[in-house]
Amino acid sequence: MQHRARIAVLGSALTVAAVGFTAPGASAAAPEGITITKVTVNDDKPIVLGTTAGKTFKVTVTADTDSAITESDITLFGPDSNVAQPQTTPKCTTEGTKATCTGTFTIDPDVDFFDNKPAGQWYVNPLLVSDTDSIYAEKAGKFKLQREAKLTANAAPEPIKKGKTLTVTGALTRASWETHKYVGYAGQPVALEFKKKGATAYTAVKTVKTDTKGNLKTTVKASVDGSYRYAFVGNSTTGAVKAAGDAVDVR
Repeated sequence: MQHRARIAVLGSALTVAAVGFTAPGASAAAPEGITITKVTVNDDKPIVLGTTAGKTFKVTVTADTDSAITESDITLFGPDSNVAQPQTTPKCTTEGTKATCTGTFTIDPDVDFFDNKPAGQWYVNPLLVSDTDSIYAEKAGKFKLQREAKLTANAAPEPIKKGKTLTVTGALTRASWETHKYVGYAGQPVALEFKKKGATAYTAVKTVKTDTKGNLKTTVKASVDGSYRYAFVGNSTTGAVKAAGDAVDVR
């Protein structure tokens, strides 16, 4: 099934024949027609969505052109035939031979998705039309649409004697767009990190894998005062997250 987020239909420009995206050439000569040179989605950051709240972001298409852009459209394509289109027709400006077209999108998992299949790699297909040329560029840009993750960490017992065994537990969960709840993320590598009291940065201690319910548990020898936390780097479908540090008093 095709799901759509914020549909906006462009008129006659949609009849332009599709062409493959051609990367800009090395020549410094004045452009002939339209050549797309750059696509930026959400300031080059992944789109990370929780269970209900939507996210509004911008997609900017930059092109070399020999005349002003008169019509434009930007379509986003994702896994499982998901499609998102801008809230309104993208706005374009042309200065000399440089054109910039920006579209505003809103994707709301509570409205637009019925399952978790949309998570992953998405692509940007822009359509630009001028008085002299037109281009529909397939996969001119790409970005990740990810499920938001949450992570906890708890070190016990506190306080603890130097040399004794400290147990650090936690849980990694991520948003489910089917149930609109956060569910355990099984079998994922998560880094246990430590920051000595007075230090400014955490350092990795070991890697721990989540169990079948997303839970984490490991042990370390207490040595000095400091804070422990878990950190997950994320992947193609799930955002990165770091737990709040849990301070430990070693006596």
